[in-house]
Amino acid sequence: MSAAAAVAPAPVSMAGPSPRADASPGARWPRALYVHVPFCLSACPYCDFVVYAGSAARGPRSLLPALAEALLAELELRADELERTVERPTGAALETVYLGGGTPSLLAPRQLGRLLEAIDRRLGIAAGAEITLEANPGPADRGDPAAFAAAGVTRLSIGAQSFVPVELRRLGRRHGPADVATTVALARSAGMGSVGLDLLYDVPGQTLASWWATLEAALALAPDHVSAYALTIDDPDVEGLTGPTGDHLPARPGARQWRERARAEQDDDRAAGLYLEATELLEAAGFAWYEISNWARPGHRCRHNLVYWRRQAYLALGPGAHGFDGARRRWWNAARLEPYLAALLPDPGGSPRLPPGGEERLDEGAALAEEVILALRLSDGLDEERLERLAAMPQLSEALARARAADLLERNGTGRIVLTRRGRLLAGELFAHLV
Repeated sequence: MSAAAAVAPAPVSMAGPSPRADASPGARWPRALYVHVPFCLSACPYCDFVVYAGSAARGPRSLLPALAEALLAELELRADELERTVERPTGAALETVYLGGGTPSLLAPRQLGRLLEAIDRRLGIAAGAEITLEANPGPADRGDPAAFAAAGVTRLSIGAQSFVPVELRRLGRRHGPADVATTVALARSAGMGSVGLDLLYDVPGQTLASWWATLEAALALAPDHVSAYALTIDDPDVEGLTGPTGDHLPARPGARQWRERARAEQDDDRAAGLYLEATELLEAAGFAWYEISNWARPGHRCRHNLVYWRRQAYLALGPGAHGFDGARRRWWNAARLEPYLAALLPDPGGSPRLPPGGEERLDEGAALAEEVILALRLSDGLDEERLERLAAMPQLSEALARARAADLLERNGTGRIVLTRRGRLLAGELFAHLV
């Protein structure tokens, strides 16, 4: 699962043929970089991230080599743009790099190593930086964890989704439970400093018993981090996100039919029960909840995703990837691969240019509402400084007061406003009222 897509607010407009090069007031140098690798050996029917499958991902017609070159070209253009528009603090370097997808573990280690070297040369990678690679655990998908570690990867995020074979088949996954165990073992033997597992709940046919079995199997592998996401079934076509500058691809007919059947089988009350079961089991096993869908052992929070939730600046590369200047401007690359490659790998005699995409400029009210929502996703919650700023936004302040009265928010022992357990279950509804 793409981190940026999972946590960044969705764009509300599709303005402009490509992201503009002028920064908004208060723009900051990025602390993180997200790289989207939009290839999978096969496309899961529930997934609405930017993915190209089949021959585009492997074999003689694979577009992975072209993407690797295009990412290097985009890096140069983005770095040039940053240097023109944002003042770089002395010694600034990236604290995290996250390669998501798709299946970025399909990259050859030499391609990954070359990309990380170029990132370090242009933007700097800080000593001790978190370098995350998402991996599917099947033997044809996982790549070589030892070679990835040698190239600089410090954290592997494994798309396990379930440990129940029938559920994996329903989800269209290519792996089995034993493949997850093998991938974890390979990552450990490679010296990966952190290993995480991504799980899905509220999937078709899932029960409390099967979810418990998945959680127990996951914990038996002693991961450092666990993400548990409710299966969300969206329609990017209806939401207007699939046009020429949109950040999503149109849903395939088969996937659309699968999603319609799956949506009919979902149940909000059951999903709430599954979430509470995960919370209780993970916390009993020593995992601290730190974000609505994420738990970690001490020292293993995903530093990259915290950049998103803390509303700090991040850069992005690849089709469908989103960037943010840390102030008012969000931008994205269009999802369609052909225009992306054409812009960055022009015919002989041409010059690379930024790919098509769009941007969103936030006004002060929207920026503050977004700041509040992202902060409330975290166990850290809202601090006093943010609360004081809310006094200038009566509508937002009143919505938070109503949420506290409904036992969705509380003041913790340090005086910060945080979600209650009930608030975590109803966070989607609460956040909709804060926008």
